[in-house]
Amino acid sequence: MTTHLQLLEPSLTDSFESAFRRFFSPTRFAPEAQALDMRLDVSEKDNAFLVKADIPGVRKEDINVRIDGNVVQIDAEVKHEKETKGEGEGGKVLRSERYYGTVSPTFSLGHDVDEAKADAKYVDGVLTLELPRKASAAAKRLTVH
Repeated sequence: MTTHLQLLEPSLTDSFESAFRRFFSPTRFAPEAQALDMRLDVSEKDNAFLVKADIPGVRKEDINVRIDGNVVQIDAEVKHEKETKGEGEGGKVLRSERYYGTVSPTFSLGHDVDEAKADAKYVDGVLTLELPRKASAAAKRLTVH
């Protein structure tokens, strides 16, 4: 019988009891300080591509979409500032947390996009792009002389 268990950190030589205590020790949890992440869904319908990007916490003024043929790039920048003020035992307590981050995924589609007809909407942290396909030029037949 084969097991597929591995130690998380093989250099640990502590006893099980001290490892258990370390596991439940207090840790800092700050979800605001995580790197900006963008999740994309790309689907195809009739003569257009539909892109949905989850970018919570970003203002629509900080989103830039670029289209070059069949290549699409979405740039997003988040600026997060949080300030907590209060009175402590030893005087005034001030805590400030700031986070700035950018993300710029680039992807290519199966056909060129008609930039003039493309549409972008940003509602409740979700960017929705409707990217119509560019009409392909009909093949031209040359007469051989």
